[in-house]
Amino acid sequence: MRRVTVFFLLACFASGVLAQSAREEIKRNVHLSASNLMAYRGPQNRLTPAPVGMKPFYISHYGRHGSRYLANAYEYDYPYNVLRRADSLRLLTPLGRTVLERLATIRQDAHLRLGELTPLGARQHRQIAERMYQRFPEVFQGDAPVDAKSTVVIRCILSMENALQQLLVLNPKLRITHDASQHDMYYMNQGDPVLWARNTAPEVAGPYMAFCQRHDRSKAVLQRLISDEQYIDQWVNVQRFGYTFFKVASSIQNTELRQRMTLYDIFTDEEIYENWLKENARFYGCFGFCPLNGGQQPFSQRNLLRRIILEADSCIRLEKPGASLRFGHETMVLPLVCLLDLNNFGQTIGDFEQLAEKGWRNYRIFPMAANIQFVFYRRHAQDKDILFKVLLNEDEATLPLPSGMAPYYRWQDFRERYLALLDSYVEPAR
Repeated sequence: MRRVTVFFLLACFASGVLAQSAREEIKRNVHLSASNLMAYRGPQNRLTPAPVGMKPFYISHYGRHGSRYLANAYEYDYPYNVLRRADSLRLLTPLGRTVLERLATIRQDAHLRLGELTPLGARQHRQIAERMYQRFPEVFQGDAPVDAKSTVVIRCILSMENALQQLLVLNPKLRITHDASQHDMYYMNQGDPVLWARNTAPEVAGPYMAFCQRHDRSKAVLQRLISDEQYIDQWVNVQRFGYTFFKVASSIQNTELRQRMTLYDIFTDEEIYENWLKENARFYGCFGFCPLNGGQQPFSQRNLLRRIILEADSCIRLEKPGASLRFGHETMVLPLVCLLDLNNFGQTIGDFEQLAEKGWRNYRIFPMAANIQFVFYRRHAQDKDILFKVLLNEDEATLPLPSGMAPYYRWQDFRERYLALLDSYVEPAR
């Protein structure tokens, strides 16, 4: 009887019946609420053994840069200046004065480092590279080639270099090429102004702003820091303060200050969750298959996906293809995950209120150093029956493909389905 019960529980966990809600997950680990500012956790699960006789021989990868400072000065400056002005009028509460001191320290730590990779970000990529090498050693044997490309943004270049340095420590014989050029930005960091312009259309902006208003708790936070409610109403942009202050709170986990400082203690559990809800909806509306803006945003990564497929087709013909590594941004990782429909993130959800309930949780997709790894398997160099699996943040992910051996899929099935999907896309008129 006990064995049956254990089996049933395991099956329930696998199917999501007993899965935690987003609210419960965030309460258990507050850092998840940071959305795209969440520091990388590393793999959470063990890998499934490959089918008998199949060995890894090639990896195709796209990864986000590692942990960074906030990219915009106003995100540090606005909450700091609001509290500093209130302090000059002696309107700060005792808690407000301690928060002002913390903001001053955080702001100084980020001075002249906007958007730059932090020491933690560099370490994340060294660790990811080391795990990639240890998990799939056959790919990196001898003088295997490793071709790496980065966007032209310095935090991405430094992420790439940290990963490559770690691989060379593990195997100095690797033949590494690396580059960061505008020549490759059409797929490495593709913006799509036609698609993304739809994100500000009334059809999506109106429902999103209404959603944010329903879930905004910024004034309650301000009232703990500033003693005069009339002053808050008259002189503070409450929503802007709430947005920037929570971003600063979320960003600390990416810096060395995380060892001795937090701002999460200013918020209640519910306020933290509501802040995450707003960002989760924003990223879905901008980059997911949101029907309110036409539901085509993930096709912004059509060039990247086509490049991954065609480059893999070329590399798997080689006896020793090695690895293709690419280093970029979360605004590529997120829509690519949705375009692939990894782990059911390609859902079409018309109501922002239903996102969390339906399992669309951005912290599972694109933390700092987020990465997608296609790992290819075969029996020998002449084997045409190629299998592969996809890792999202180093954990095995599911694809909407038939397979009796998931998380392993046939490459031919994948390329046929997704090349047809890409070919079906009709670019909207400008």
